[in-house]
Amino acid sequence: MTRRSVLTGLAAAGASGLLAACGVKPAHVPEDRRAARDLSDRERTVTFANWPLYIDTDDDDPRRRPSLDAFRERTGISVHYTEEINDNDEFFGKIGPALMNGQAVDRDLVVVSDWMAARLVRLGWVQKMDRAAQPNVVGHLDPQLLRPAFDPGRLHSVPWQSGITGIAYNRRGLGRELRSTRQLWDADLRGKVTLLSGLDEAVPLLMQGDGADVTRWTQDDFHAVCDRVEDLVRRKHIRRFTGNDYIKDLAAGDVLACQAYSGDVVQLQADDPDIAFVVPEEGGELWAESLLVPNLARHKANAEKLVDHYYEPEVAARLAAWVNYVCPVPAAQAVLADSGDEELAALAEDPLIFPDREMRGRLAIARDITSGERKAMAARWNGLVGL
Repeated sequence: MTRRSVLTGLAAAGASGLLAACGVKPAHVPEDRRAARDLSDRERTVTFANWPLYIDTDDDDPRRRPSLDAFRERTGISVHYTEEINDNDEFFGKIGPALMNGQAVDRDLVVVSDWMAARLVRLGWVQKMDRAAQPNVVGHLDPQLLRPAFDPGRLHSVPWQSGITGIAYNRRGLGRELRSTRQLWDADLRGKVTLLSGLDEAVPLLMQGDGADVTRWTQDDFHAVCDRVEDLVRRKHIRRFTGNDYIKDLAAGDVLACQAYSGDVVQLQADDPDIAFVVPEEGGELWAESLLVPNLARHKANAEKLVDHYYEPEVAARLAAWVNYVCPVPAAQAVLADSGDEELAALAEDPLIFPDREMRGRLAIARDITSGERKAMAARWNGLVGL
């Protein structure tokens, strides 16, 4: 599984399904009841849960992670790093019962997708970070990522990496350029298009294709998208709905155009320069996967130092060069450009890692689906895609 994992059939359940199964209604945890005694000074360690393949590794020894080694050498704080997050809902199932019952989860820092971060923030299950202890975050966080609807001002969350949902296509196979989401419905693409299966991943871009403002989309916008997709499925225009396996379809030439994530396409282009990625003229979705400190974390101060470490431009540049997603630290671009390394300097000029002003003008962060909306919306969407 890659970072932007498919929801499969779990989106409709998510937090509400877990909580219903427990027979209780979750109570929002007030800010003043989220902290435990912080043992950071006495225990120089931090436990960090992340997705697979989402951190830099040493070329000669993949077990080594240079950016974590640098943090330990600088601070004396060791990091217990786990790659245990393969699906947002699956991970929620691990930590949710404890957090719901006011218990610690033995993790000081976690990375989840923005829509799951919204859920945890809304429930009051994550702690506010001390920005006074994070000068790099304050000074270098991308302003375009600063005010998501679920966490204005980023008080409880900090982007780990960011990305763009747009359109990928095979320039050679299609024989023309794509510039618009609406062009996915052209007759010559019948049976050669895939869409993402996840509700949170697929729908915002389709709304943008209809001209909707995804920062304040409505129920009518959602149902208009579903009506169109339903018709396209009936006419067999859409080949199938995918998770990250669209990568294989596109690389093999089985599809000519698809919804895609920018970081995946950067990696595909290394093997096939005919694979193109476009932020549609109607707009693309900018998203993030965010660092959060769960309630009752025992090493909160150490976790906050680790977060700030990754917002130092030199460290952010190293991470961006390895993962190839949108870097949430714009100052890292100059580090790569001035590195003296031709390949790194080329990454600094890649708008899929450091979006330029023109591209940024077409990007928007979609408002999240509220808990009251999710059940009915997931039921309709999952019915369309066969989940």
